[in-house]
Amino acid sequence: MEGNPAEFEAIGNRLGFQIDAEDKEGIRLVWRGARFPALLCLGIAIALLFISLPILEAIRQRGLQGPAASLWYFPLMNLILLGISFFLLSLKRTILFDHKQRLVVLRKRHIFRSHRLDLLYDEVAVVRLGIDQVYGGFAVAGSSAAQSYPVPSLRLILKNGETVLLDRGSVRRLEALGKRLSGLLEKPLQTEEALMSQEKGAGCSHFRASR
Repeated sequence: MEGNPAEFEAIGNRLGFQIDAEDKEGIRLVWRGARFPALLCLGIAIALLFISLPILEAIRQRGLQGPAASLWYFPLMNLILLGISFFLLSLKRTILFDHKQRLVVLRKRHIFRSHRLDLLYDEVAVVRLGIDQVYGGFAVAGSSAAQSYPVPSLRLILKNGETVLLDRGSVRRLEALGKRLSGLLEKPLQTEEALMSQEKGAGCSHFRASR
């Protein structure tokens, strides 16, 4: 193994990889970033331009002594929102299952840096469909009031005991992807009992609600 599996953990409750290419030599999965929040930030930034541009022009003409100077934070908000949107749009993850070289290559990049993790097929013990405990945004900021919640995940369990996150999302999609990767890697697909119990509970609740 070359690289650090911890670099490929994710904060969010879902990723949503798509199959970008597939042939007899392997499968390439792609996740193209947090598009919705990126476009939301970009839209707000564009809307604020109608406020920020007149403020900047007034400051240019009258300096910091005029009334517009008290609204200096609007242009600053524009810059921050544009920076956030460009950063989110630059996020990209790829996972290549190279059947010819019997190698799994994970890549993650954004505008500041990139990471790579190489795994041999022989280093993988099982493909596991299970549950991750994911924290909300307040936990990232250090709030003690934040709580974790369960999210279905698909991981590679390595023979040395480490795990590598592949994807998060709906159980049905992850199960279908897990079966394909299990066959490709020639490794068993395991489902955690906690996930099976959660699915059974959801099914019973749906049955009771439909009666």
